[in-house]
Amino acid sequence: MATGDNALVVMTKAPEPGRSKTRLVPPLTFEEAAALSRALLLDQMEHLTEFGGAKLFIAFAPESSAPWFRVITPQRFSCFPQAGAGLGERMRLVFENLFARGFGNVILIGSDLPPIPLQFFDSAYASLSAQRDVVLGPSEDGGYYLVGMKRLIPGIFEKISWSRADVLIRTLEKINRASLRYELLPACQDVDTPGDLMSLYARHEAAPFLMKNTWTLLQELRERGKL
Repeated sequence: MATGDNALVVMTKAPEPGRSKTRLVPPLTFEEAAALSRALLLDQMEHLTEFGGAKLFIAFAPESSAPWFRVITPQRFSCFPQAGAGLGERMRLVFENLFARGFGNVILIGSDLPPIPLQFFDSAYASLSAQRDVVLGPSEDGGYYLVGMKRLIPGIFEKISWSRADVLIRTLEKINRASLRYELLPACQDVDTPGDLMSLYARHEAAPFLMKNTWTLLQELRERGKL
């Protein structure tokens, strides 16, 4: 399938102390938690610039942070503000936006996780091209870090409690009830809790080049006794 048919969207929000990664406070301060959010986003974007299989987008919030995103976003990305109230509605509207622009396969990921192996995206787009309706990337906390569709299926975002550990299970129940075809990618780690932070450090100690901004910050946090 031609690259022009595929859209890959990073859904994110501006890293602000007191609003970013607050479940990491303590041991982190609000400022450190926001710095981690920023580092993860920068590394994810830099990593994705190496992926040639899709048009790249940033869906950001709040709308007032547009000038900040214009400065930090690599040239390959196009930016647009999120709309809607809750997370489910915002995700639905991101898909709606890009399908309306004519894309055939749309994949959405979060920004609060380490760089996703690029071959996962190749697999996801191949699954959508092979008549799968939905592709999901499970996260280790019971949610999902990636969702892809070839057409808008708004029901999978409705009546979901996004902070619970059964998000993936409930989403799959909705998919199965609708007799939709789906594919699951390998699991990846979100970074939401102090335990996740320790695991992130341990996993990437041997390969810090994969996330240079995050690794630099993790080393600083370790020196401060936060890891």
